[in-house]
Amino acid sequence: MSTTNLRDAMQQSSVLSWNLAFAGSACAASYALVSPRFAMGLALGAALEVVNFRSIWSSCERIFFAGEEGMNGAGPAVGAFGVRFILLAVVLFFALQAGIHPAGLLIGLSLIMPAVVLAAWRARPAIDPSAQALPDDDPSWDAWNPWLAREVEPAESDDDANANDEVLS
Repeated sequence: MSTTNLRDAMQQSSVLSWNLAFAGSACAASYALVSPRFAMGLALGAALEVVNFRSIWSSCERIFFAGEEGMNGAGPAVGAFGVRFILLAVVLFFALQAGIHPAGLLIGLSLIMPAVVLAAWRARPAIDPSAQALPDDDPSWDAWNPWLAREVEPAESDDDANANDEVLS
């Protein structure tokens, strides 16, 4: 899969639009049902997580697509990672000192998760209706490692495989 296809698979704008819908709905509902202080905490948390998400997204692009289009490698991204969390901690400290509702802040910071899951689910590849299901006894089931999402690497020889089994037991 080319990097163009990887970048087209899920767009940052789709995640942010779902997040805006979730955050707006949650803020309106919490203002009406809970309290304005809670709604303010939720709105601040949602704003902070949008800034954090955009920064994480650009850092991931720098790391995974380094060398393309003049992008830097992982060094600046790792530095930005530390600076971002220090700034986030400082803003959270001052927000809590100012009296922002902590539960609203926490929920607001967490609203990106359902937005990411929903955007990824909607961006999934189409199911091929002509694809046949593998029978249960097909040997290719044994050649796949579900924990690593790739094929199992074959052992160099049967003696090496037996030696590894003896070490594990």
